[in-house]
Amino acid sequence: MYRFLAKFYPKKLKEGYIKLLEYSGIKINPHKFIGFILSSGFLLSLVVGFLLALLFKVSFWISILGFFFLFETLVYFLLLLKADSKAKFVESILPDVLQLMSSNLRAGLTTDKAFLLAARPEFGPFQDEINQVGKEITLGKNIGIALKEMSKRIKSERLSKTVALIVSGLSAGGELASLLDQTAKNLRRERLVDSRIRANVMMYVIFIFVAVGFGAPMLFGLSSFLIEVLTEIMGGIDMPDTAATNLPVTFTDVSISVNFVLTFAITFLVTSSVLGSMIIGLISKGKERDGLRFMPGLIALSLAMFFLIRHGIKTMLGGLFGF
Repeated sequence: MYRFLAKFYPKKLKEGYIKLLEYSGIKINPHKFIGFILSSGFLLSLVVGFLLALLFKVSFWISILGFFFLFETLVYFLLLLKADSKAKFVESILPDVLQLMSSNLRAGLTTDKAFLLAARPEFGPFQDEINQVGKEITLGKNIGIALKEMSKRIKSERLSKTVALIVSGLSAGGELASLLDQTAKNLRRERLVDSRIRANVMMYVIFIFVAVGFGAPMLFGLSSFLIEVLTEIMGGIDMPDTAATNLPVTFTDVSISVNFVLTFAITFLVTSSVLGSMIIGLISKGKERDGLRFMPGLIALSLAMFFLIRHGIKTMLGGLFGF
């Protein structure tokens, strides 16, 4: 049934799911997975749409479409984050793997044995990839082709470039052990440069976090309370027409309601938290989606600070204005 439902999924999205499942190392039939996600999202959307329509009088069909889109997007991004997490782990241990392979080759082992013996349990998911490359080399496959196919199964640009460098060096007649040694040294040098860059940009990350999580909620808390006070004061003033014409200022009804200000503040805080988390991910990790993991916490922090500051101001100053 799940395979039948997967046929209704858009072709490009289906191909994206298949690639992400391969990148993530999830051993499951991709068509069954897509069908399961499609059916689960539809059933959950029906339940959520019914509850929202019953409790909050929200449109039933809009709720279904909105939640279904949110659910599918969430699953896609979770797979994307898992694939990126695997790629980052591979990149972190890649210099050690290359160094170990080089040591095995210098010890007199054949290429396939050097790869197979370099597969260690501490290398995690990369252990299976190394084993597969070693077995393919043993069965007679060209080492360059085996390495390129391995790089296509891991969503890592650094790994792809490293493999391309090794393959080009082998085709030019270079010694494999020396190539692996030099590549490992270059990768360690790159990691050192990356760590220094992250240390330099950490101040920007802290500034964005403080601005989104504390600065904006504080300003919106003060401004929303001020608008509420002005609305009450202006609404309680009863000026005669003759007196109003002699004054240099005019008093009119405040057209902005407190509910509108609260809705605008909450919408702005959520939007700024989403964009701020993506900017933090871009600055600290180099990719916007790496900041998605900070998004729930940043949204919760900014909204909590907004309502806490607003409540604190009303508690301290509410008595002066009759609140």
